[in-house]
Amino acid sequence: MRTAFAEKGEKVTEKLNAFSIQTNNLNLLLVAYKAEQELVVYGKVESATTYKKIHTYAICASSGDLGPKRKQGDLQVPEGFYHIDRFNPASSYYLSLGINYPNNADRIKGEGNNLGGDIFIHGECVTIGCLPMTNDKIKEIYLYAIMAKNNGQSKIPVYVFPFKMTDQQMEVATVKYSTRPKLMSFWKNLQMGYQQFHSNLKPLDFSINAKGDYQFN
Repeated sequence: MRTAFAEKGEKVTEKLNAFSIQTNNLNLLLVAYKAEQELVVYGKVESATTYKKIHTYAICASSGDLGPKRKQGDLQVPEGFYHIDRFNPASSYYLSLGINYPNNADRIKGEGNNLGGDIFIHGECVTIGCLPMTNDKIKEIYLYAIMAKNNGQSKIPVYVFPFKMTDQQMEVATVKYSTRPKLMSFWKNLQMGYQQFHSNLKPLDFSINAKGDYQFN
């Protein structure tokens, strides 16, 4: 952590200042796109209602295919709406931020009881279901998250999409995955959250129904 602050503290502060956000008043949200291999950092001051895009980082490796994680060992990166629930400054992958997979939607839709876990945004450039960012870039991402946590943000949202879910991209997916109606139904549910977030850049207010579908307020 000390190394991250020493090497990246000034750079992170400058990025935030460019959007009139102070390090002691940061509220954070992360969005990942698996196909495009991007992790986008959004920030705002606590009193603001909408987020600003701060920076886009390249995810340096991937595993599995497009589609949600449904069991341990499937190598899949989860898809859905999560939050950071663990900070690990002594990770074997340098620094890491844990996300709360499996969430209730995953538990309801999962295949059996062994859904796996320990999904992280981390350093290095290897993965069996996580989001690796390299040691250099995880320093910045980790600092953003620590700053937000220290400012009192108890849940930092992490939204993971299979791809940028525009209507055009969904049309392509509908043709490509025509034999997988269950997957397309899941993605159409995710697209509702994608569209709502990108239309107003506000954190999503959602619940999970008895079928494991997201319902957006």
